[in-house]
Amino acid sequence: MDLAHTPEEDEFRARLRKWLGEVLPTLPPKPSPDEWPGRRAYDLGWQRRLYDAGYADVHWDASPTMRLIFLEETEKAGAPYVGAGFVGLLHAGPTIAAEGTAEQRARWLPPILRGEEVWCQGFSEPDAGSDLAALRTRARRDGDDYVVTGSKIWTSHAEVADWCELLVRTDPAAAKHRGITWLAMPMDAPGITVRPLKTLAGSAEFAEVFLDEVRVPVANRVGDENDGWRVTMVTLSFERGTAFVGEVVACRRVLRELAAEARENGRWDDPVLRRRLGRLNAEFRALWRLTQWNVSEAELSGGMPGVGGSVFKLRYSHARQELYDAAADVLGPESLDLDRPWVLDRLSSLSYTIAAGTSQIQRNIVAERILGLPKGR
Repeated sequence: MDLAHTPEEDEFRARLRKWLGEVLPTLPPKPSPDEWPGRRAYDLGWQRRLYDAGYADVHWDASPTMRLIFLEETEKAGAPYVGAGFVGLLHAGPTIAAEGTAEQRARWLPPILRGEEVWCQGFSEPDAGSDLAALRTRARRDGDDYVVTGSKIWTSHAEVADWCELLVRTDPAAAKHRGITWLAMPMDAPGITVRPLKTLAGSAEFAEVFLDEVRVPVANRVGDENDGWRVTMVTLSFERGTAFVGEVVACRRVLRELAAEARENGRWDDPVLRRRLGRLNAEFRALWRLTQWNVSEAELSGGMPGVGGSVFKLRYSHARQELYDAAADVLGPESLDLDRPWVLDRLSSLSYTIAAGTSQIQRNIVAERILGLPKGR
């Protein structure tokens, strides 16, 4: 693992930090979390500023170290998160950049980078649970189109998306990890019904999506027909590789704020709480080092995050839940007040051991691909 930065990387950090210091005070107020048209405009407006300043393509066209520096500095500065651009910038975009044709990259990547189009993720299905490969949404070939029928759930940002990265089954007779194909589906195609979902925390960034004989051009297929599982692994490696970097930085900040709050309200006198916060501090420092290790590995492998991302995802999900449980301990009875800091974050943290691949899935990956244990039946 090489943690030393080159002069170019140091210059990039200094230039980015200076630019953030100049631009962030000029941003308009963030819209309400429930006001999706406003949120879309705000998030895409921030992406456009990054594009104009030359930072738009850092998520997939920069070295993993540059990407890490970008995520670290933007989070520390309090810059807007990718928001509605989450799927396009961190999932679909990197996948198309790695697996798409020249024509596909020219069609879909520039609008993502310029903050003009939003993507959603059509992976999870109601009857598949955490077993993504058990998906049943069917696509049959009809001339130059696929005709898609089925349903998706927990589809991120479907209510405001222009495109969907969609997994479909194109060969029902094949083994479940085969016979899957990755499609780019326009969200204005006839036959699509979107029904927004409310999360436990009250937010509405997910939806159910129902597909009734939706026609998707064959030209929108990324990778070969029935090779979608391999393409999906590219998507998920990005998701588990560097997509949570900013959140680790944020969690370390929250930990410092919790310690300050505990000193203020007297909870700091509890040695059990102090020991708990100290252990979490060590935990997140270790996760940051693990992130740097994964980035070093990605540098050596041509930029693609490896299975170390599963180790990170597994431990980070649980550490985040423990952090916000500690926040409830610091707040005491006020932890039931939804208007207090960290309370909604505690509710949303419950999803982290499910989202982006459950902890059970991550344990299977670690067992099979890192430890070399045999696959279960």
